[in-house]
Amino acid sequence: MARHLVTSALPYINGIKHLGNMVGSMLPADVYARYLRQRGHEVLYICATDEHGTPAELAAAKAGQPVAEFCAQAYETQKEIYDGFGLTFDYFGRSSSPQNAEITQHFARRLQENGFIEERDVRQVYSPVDGRFLPDRYVEGTCPHCGYDKARGDQCENCTRVLDPTDLINPRSAISGSTEIEVRETTHLFLLQSKLQGEVEAWIDENSKEWPLLSTSIARKWLAEGLHDRAITRDLEWGVPVPADTWPELAAAGKVFYVWFDAPIEYIGATKEWADAAPAQGADGETRDWKSWWYEAVDVRYTQFMAKDNVPFHTVMFPATQLGVREPWTMVDYVKGFSWLTYYGGKFSTSQQRGVFTDAALEILPADYWRYFLIANAPESDDSSFTWEHFAGTVNKDLADTLGNFVNRVLTFSAKRFGETVPAGGEPGEAEEKLGAEVARLLVELEEHMETLQYRKATNALRALWSAGNAYLVEKEPWKQVKTDQDAAAVTLRTAMNLIHLYAVVSEPFIPASAATLRGVFALDADTATWITPEAATSLDAVPAGASFSVPPVLFAKISDEDLEGFRERFGAGSVD
Repeated sequence: MARHLVTSALPYINGIKHLGNMVGSMLPADVYARYLRQRGHEVLYICATDEHGTPAELAAAKAGQPVAEFCAQAYETQKEIYDGFGLTFDYFGRSSSPQNAEITQHFARRLQENGFIEERDVRQVYSPVDGRFLPDRYVEGTCPHCGYDKARGDQCENCTRVLDPTDLINPRSAISGSTEIEVRETTHLFLLQSKLQGEVEAWIDENSKEWPLLSTSIARKWLAEGLHDRAITRDLEWGVPVPADTWPELAAAGKVFYVWFDAPIEYIGATKEWADAAPAQGADGETRDWKSWWYEAVDVRYTQFMAKDNVPFHTVMFPATQLGVREPWTMVDYVKGFSWLTYYGGKFSTSQQRGVFTDAALEILPADYWRYFLIANAPESDDSSFTWEHFAGTVNKDLADTLGNFVNRVLTFSAKRFGETVPAGGEPGEAEEKLGAEVARLLVELEEHMETLQYRKATNALRALWSAGNAYLVEKEPWKQVKTDQDAAAVTLRTAMNLIHLYAVVSEPFIPASAATLRGVFALDADTATWITPEAATSLDAVPAGASFSVPPVLFAKISDEDLEGFRERFGAGSVD
């Protein structure tokens, strides 16, 4: 059985993330990691804050704080939110860690030794008003490809094209807004990606056969345009410093590595953080071997999750880096890329504060409402839209009516007629056999879709499982049975309670808090099930007659028209300016 390494794109440290960021990386990775653990796999889910580069410096300057202090506080804020969403990182690290600096510098030295790094004098944007060279994200302007007027100097977030600051039309300083900028000469390190193009192409040809079309098309688009040598250092105060033992002059000049060079390496760095933190945490009393996941790790399957703007760096630039190091570091097996989640047709945007942000989401509703909606509408093959009307409709229909109402009807009615133990009597019949077969079929679908990371289809299968319970109740009508045949009603309610237990188990990756509530309904001392296989589901007998149960509070409150109006007023609706 393979060990599964799971990473999601590192969230920038420069502010609270929005729902689009959550559904495009961390949440689907968590659902997958939870599912794999339930199936008995050894899983390591790693993520971290991306703390270097221009966004961190700009956000710290705006907050009036030293950048290190800003990042430390922002890390704790983000971690608290992700805990609130129930994200089960095995470790959530920081790219500013000593471990990441150590490994990043190691990679750079190896690339230098192998002839893939070169010093070059370049002409770079300089701002006399700010008195400094402006790294890529410190320059804003109009994208020469799509005309977007808020493009950054490293990438246009509208069309995702990678840029250099000198490509921008009407460039301006992101610090002062000054258009009085000029081009001066400075020295930087370049990663010679052009020398690695053939190796990257061969690697993609060999390893991307099962990737989703979104991921492969972006990677191949970059390759078709040709890999260009890329500067991997910047003139910043905050970042992984260029090692003085290899590049003394650049180190003396204060050069640091480009954030997109060190950020993917932080997946490895954070794993070393995880290992180094174990004794201090006393997590399991065992020494953690981080290298067994990353170095000569032949039994590891590595899956990455990210939005489409991150795909080029993970499918081309980071693999080029790893290939050029000439060491057996773990390379990704599957890249799950996502399109955009839009907000009434416009992009969620951290920089423009448009859309619902994760802290506000948790203020107004529990995490499971958001988790379910986002996964059910994950922007997998194309963009999907968030609207409050769609959100409320999904919550009310799927969570409140289909799942929540089924649980409440069954447990409340059974407690009233049979007391708070699972009713005994009667034997399962044709209807129960038919139900077991349907549940088994749907579980096969759910497993297949989870294995292939098709989230919308997986959620459809889960919803169909919940609906099967309601259809069974409608067919059996225990409220009528109890008047004429107590044993028949007992069979129906006992079967329905077993469905509730099954729902608790298989819904856990999607709605973990609610699943835990359902799991706690029944007093089952021997309930150690981590998953229910299709074969086991046919009998539906995990909850025996005589077991005690309790009626939980309402699982999911409906979103009223009044709630909906309040959300629209607070967050806006329909405006994409």
